[in-house]
Amino acid sequence: MSASVSLDDHYQARVPAPFGTLGVRIDGDVVSEIVFLPKSMSPLAPRNRLAEKAAAQITRYLDDPSYRFKLPLKEVGTSFQRKVWNAISLIPSGQTLSYGAIARQIRTGPRAVGQACGANWFPLVIPCHRVVASGGIGGFGSQDEETGGYHLTIKRWLLAHEGA
Repeated sequence: MSASVSLDDHYQARVPAPFGTLGVRIDGDVVSEIVFLPKSMSPLAPRNRLAEKAAAQITRYLDDPSYRFKLPLKEVGTSFQRKVWNAISLIPSGQTLSYGAIARQIRTGPRAVGQACGANWFPLVIPCHRVVASGGIGGFGSQDEETGGYHLTIKRWLLAHEGA
């Protein structure tokens, strides 16, 4: 990153959350990415109308875990990843499905489902946190139960927030 480019230039909004901060990136008329950031990242007021809409919906979800997002998302990922993300998007708040259950739905393997979850560009909106291992919480944000980490702390918070 050059000295003349600040981190603020990479996000059109940063929303505070109990577990950290959520960075929102906008590309034209679509949300291009939502990123988990540490609490040390200060909030950033929305810089455009779509960022304002995304920030408001994130805040609404943080207040009401049954809130359903209505945001235009950038078409990203492979066709397989989008298939997994579509299946995950159908899991209601407060419920979970195992990687194996999703895999059976779309006729693939649990590991492939986990890899697609780890590649999710839109956490919360596409609720990969609702996908768990058959014998535990599973991974999140490409981190696993054995290594733990920041993302698993977020997954635990989100599942508790939703009452799952």
